[in-house]
Amino acid sequence: MAGSNLNHHRINYIEFAVIDLAKAKTFYSDAFGWGFNDYGPAYAGIKGETGEVGGLRTDAKVITGGPLVILYSENLESSLEQIKAAGGEISKSIYTFPGGRRFHFKDPSGNELAVWSEK
Repeated sequence: MAGSNLNHHRINYIEFAVIDLAKAKTFYSDAFGWGFNDYGPAYAGIKGETGEVGGLRTDAKVITGGPLVILYSENLESSLEQIKAAGGEISKSIYTFPGGRRFHFKDPSGNELAVWSEK
């Protein structure tokens, strides 16, 4: 479409509810090397290559079962070990699917995410 904005209707930002902001920042920093922009005691933006890509917001409880956020890894086994060492809980061990392999984990607040890699 001529003159269209390539970012129109694309996922732009993802926000996670967390119970303990400091603990969540430590977990994601240790597990994935993520950096943060602090906006006070209840919110931190997740730094991306060209700006913020998401955020962590403090909430009284976390509701699970919504959309599944899936991260990519160049080394699935290494990512699994980093998540465990950072205090994450593996909820589904590594398994294969038609596009590659993946596993699921829960962060310290109970959010479930997945990590995948090619075969």
